[in-house]
Amino acid sequence: MRRDPGYFEEATLGKSENLKLIRGLGPYARPYRGIILWSILLVILTAFIDLAIPYITKTAIDRYIVPRTSSTSPSKDAQAGQRMLKVDLRRPGVPGVVERHPQLFTANGSTAAIPYDALKDLEKADLRLLRKPDLNGVTRLAVFFLVLIALNFALGFYQRILMEYAGHMMMNDLRLALYNHIQRLSISFFTRNPVGRLVTRVTNDVQNMHELFTSVITFVFQDLFLLAGIAAVLMVMNWRLALVSFMILPLVLYTVFIFSGRIRGVFRELRIKVAEINTHFSETIAGIRVIQSYRSEKASHAKFARLNHDNFMAGMRQIHIMAVFMPLIELFGVLTIAVIVFYGGNTVIRETVSLGTLVAFIAYMRMFFRPIRDLAEKYNILQNAMASAERIFLIMENTNDASGAVEKPADTTAAPKARPVHPARFSSLTMDNVSFGYHPPELILKNINLQVAAGETLAIVGPTGSGKTSLINLITRFYAPTSGRILINGRALSSLPLDWTRSLLALVTQEPFLFSDTIRANIWTDGEHIDDAEIDRVLTAANCRDFVDRLPQGIDTRLAGGGESISSGERQLICLARAFARNPELIILDEATSYIDSETETRIQEAVARLMKNRTAIVVAHRLSTVRSADRILVLDRGRIVETGSHDQLMDQRGFYYRLSRLQNDDAGVKSN
Repeated sequence: MRRDPGYFEEATLGKSENLKLIRGLGPYARPYRGIILWSILLVILTAFIDLAIPYITKTAIDRYIVPRTSSTSPSKDAQAGQRMLKVDLRRPGVPGVVERHPQLFTANGSTAAIPYDALKDLEKADLRLLRKPDLNGVTRLAVFFLVLIALNFALGFYQRILMEYAGHMMMNDLRLALYNHIQRLSISFFTRNPVGRLVTRVTNDVQNMHELFTSVITFVFQDLFLLAGIAAVLMVMNWRLALVSFMILPLVLYTVFIFSGRIRGVFRELRIKVAEINTHFSETIAGIRVIQSYRSEKASHAKFARLNHDNFMAGMRQIHIMAVFMPLIELFGVLTIAVIVFYGGNTVIRETVSLGTLVAFIAYMRMFFRPIRDLAEKYNILQNAMASAERIFLIMENTNDASGAVEKPADTTAAPKARPVHPARFSSLTMDNVSFGYHPPELILKNINLQVAAGETLAIVGPTGSGKTSLINLITRFYAPTSGRILINGRALSSLPLDWTRSLLALVTQEPFLFSDTIRANIWTDGEHIDDAEIDRVLTAANCRDFVDRLPQGIDTRLAGGGESISSGERQLICLARAFARNPELIILDEATSYIDSETETRIQEAVARLMKNRTAIVVAHRLSTVRSADRILVLDRGRIVETGSHDQLMDQRGFYYRLSRLQNDDAGVKSN
């Protein structure tokens, strides 16, 4: 059996090609590439600031707080490893301090030195005097530090604004493109894919792209730049200590690789479960009357509970993976800092490394594991987004569009580009040996041949399942024929622009459908401004002026729930008004008077008679009494044309149509008795 290209199964998706999916998202990012580049520049600047902060701390410690002892120390104690504070005797007040504490200082020309351990023996005023240059230096660095923090905040703020704007615009464009594409898909696609699944694609899955657009695109650059920058700074400060610090890095990368592979499968499963929940919920709302009338609330609740539990378990699997992964990364970070403290502490004691360098190393390594965690989280976000993107692009790449054209002819330039103003545009409709099946090779229609001339009224009758509605679906191009040709004005239907052929006709079905909008918007669906005279003409012709005027806001009354607040007959009258407003040349009525009370049926038949006047009409009818006045009646049985002719001709033949008529008359007699 041939696989329907309009169907995709949630659970059978294989491994995605991430690069292909990312390239597919490229067109949605391209219009905002300028904003994205500015955002990347801002995150790189903030990364520079982040890199500068630990180095400022190192500078403050090594230069002002605990300066390193010079190799040319003037004292034997200093040579033995004792830390000394050097002071300039030329500074005002310093000689007086030295003179008051000669036992603590060792003079050497224009400088003097005092052990750091002896500073506690000085008075606070003398200590402040001696360390005034260091205090001033620390103050300058603190002010510079605050300036960098403020600048970092400002850059981060504007970067976030820019990226959120670009991200939401990309989501907006993607959602619009997906919605527009779905509208153009063939009816077969919708018959094989649940509404809830498609709603999930347009809502949840597009929303999952938000963090990809707003965080991953730019912050990956920041994290990668931070990692490279930290590694470079550490190697410059002390390459031996840097190599010791990177000892655990291979283990970290291996852990990231293992867990990222597992999390992808969980995200896929979550996307499937969310789609299944939405599908079941939408079907519950649509079938709530059946559920309540058959008391199947418990069964429906049990199914929903099972789906909800499956979603819960998938979510818990994601949490379990992250609950192990994130603490592992934290543990590796702590182990790395412990190694730095052990090895670096010994080097500080031996004075081969300064205290400021050790403090900066610890700060940098804590910072080093932050982008690793961020990259892991961004990778998980990417996996989540890719799980959504692969399903979005399964729809976007579906070429089973509503035109139903299996192949496009080369001579497309000769096809009409727009509907001409001339009223006699439609001249004929021909079906040439047409066969059709929803699931080939099983056929619903078999070798149909017919021709409808302009101004003719053709009625199609037959028992349930004979293929009447399928025939209409082919004419309206909801489906393509399995074999044979359909022609309008002698041109193959598949060679004509879909918009043009649809503009010729209006379809009124047996189940009236209205949108949750105003009556005006339901009749004039393109949103164009209509003057009062046209409104009055359409409403009067469709026999719905009276009940529309009785509504609170008249034609601007909003119909909630697709028109549930008005009767089925009134909904059908509005659908007829929609057909009148279109002013079609070919009108197709598919059981338009089914399930209507007698009074409303009379009003509908009057409106239908006006609609069909001076137009070509194809009428599908179950009750034969409604088609007696048709120019020609086509009788279908089991997908084949078994009879054709006027009512009188078919009755005289005493064939299939005659038997159908007798059966309906007998049924009507039984009901009347």
